[in-house]
Amino acid sequence: MIFTAAVIMIPVCVETIQPIRIPDDRKLARYWVPVRFFLERKLRGSTVSGESTLVEGSRHPVGFGHSPESPAKPTIHVGRLLQKVLFLGFVLIGSAGCVDDPESELRPRSVAVQADPISIADISLKRTFSGSLEAAAEFVVSPKMGGRVKSMHVDLGDRITRGQVVVELDDAEFRQQAAQARAEVAVAEATVAEAHSALTIANRELDRVEALRKRGIASDTRLDASRATQQAATARRLVADAQLQRAKAALRGALVRLGYTRIAADWEHGDAYRVVAERFVDEGETVAPNAALLSIVELDPILGVIYVPERDYARLEIGAPVSLTTDAFPRQRFEARIQRIAPVFRPGSRQARVELRSDNPDQRLKPGLFIRATLTLERVESATVVPQTALAARGDQTGVFVVNESQDRVAWRRVKVGIRDGDRVQVSGEHLNGLVVTLGQHLLDDGSLISLQPTEAVSGGGMTK
Repeated sequence: MIFTAAVIMIPVCVETIQPIRIPDDRKLARYWVPVRFFLERKLRGSTVSGESTLVEGSRHPVGFGHSPESPAKPTIHVGRLLQKVLFLGFVLIGSAGCVDDPESELRPRSVAVQADPISIADISLKRTFSGSLEAAAEFVVSPKMGGRVKSMHVDLGDRITRGQVVVELDDAEFRQQAAQARAEVAVAEATVAEAHSALTIANRELDRVEALRKRGIASDTRLDASRATQQAATARRLVADAQLQRAKAALRGALVRLGYTRIAADWEHGDAYRVVAERFVDEGETVAPNAALLSIVELDPILGVIYVPERDYARLEIGAPVSLTTDAFPRQRFEARIQRIAPVFRPGSRQARVELRSDNPDQRLKPGLFIRATLTLERVESATVVPQTALAARGDQTGVFVVNESQDRVAWRRVKVGIRDGDRVQVSGEHLNGLVVTLGQHLLDDGSLISLQPTEAVSGGGMTK
């Protein structure tokens, strides 16, 4: 445009005999009238009858058909005049480029926006908590008495059954003690037999002396002696029986201690099969009583543990479904249910322990794995749902811009926000139907003109004429 204006103005300044014409550009034409007036006035005051004089030192002709001897005429400084005209032209051209058409200023502008439909759908309030997996049951196998580990019948990861012997200790000493206890039982039994025989003889003698005393043959002294002998035999019999019981008890104790050398993994409740989770000793080691030998865990079912804050605690229910994910199996979800809810909160974190039960028949889930547990705390059916990006704030109000039926204006609708589920939000309010603006609403007010654009055509909202 600058080049065009210069081309138009230069002939006017140098060749004044050419007519001054208005340019075709409408915007430039508005500013051309004062320029033309300036040029004509300048040229009329400086030329006579269409003549011009050469500036001193110029190479151009002095006039149009006149000689140098002609009477002196007013001098036109073409260079200075050209500078002024070009400067004025540049200023006007710049103004023409910056000033809009007044008619366009009066026309209202529309805002380019993107809109999505308002839907009626079910929506759920979900929370995701991090936690870890734990064995549903776990115990440590330990010996009741010390000794040297003679053999280990299981190892890490082995599957065991209820009552299976897993470790044996050296039992030579305990076998000897059991043998000695059996010998003592035998001695006690012989003593009992002897006491029984002596008591039988004492009873016969007492019966015979009592018969003789009735016939007056035996004296009272002999009768008293027989009775004393019978009572002593009875006492020895009782002592022998007690000694036999003691010997038998010692034998049983020796056998029990001998049995302690065969350590079994036993439990009462739960699955009949469990797994060795950890091994703490090797064969040949000497262990003390209650030393840890093996860790046994139950993997089916498996337990998930999470901690829930105060705001979500009241919405928890026993038996509520839970979806578990873990980094070990990123593409699979495992179903679980809430099994237990702690009745107290931890003072430090203000969170309550929640235990989740998940069936694990293939035993892929292992204790110690990090998990993410997604709980459905609330569900609303047939709710009014809008995209998260549709929400806008105006002052202390939250609302959305609803597109009218002709899709050229929007109306501000104040809403109350409910459940948020990902990029969807439950809202409640009046006249919520049709399309809702999701991009560009920061440029809108109630009743603003809009221009709906495709999704890829709007990046941040814009003004269009």
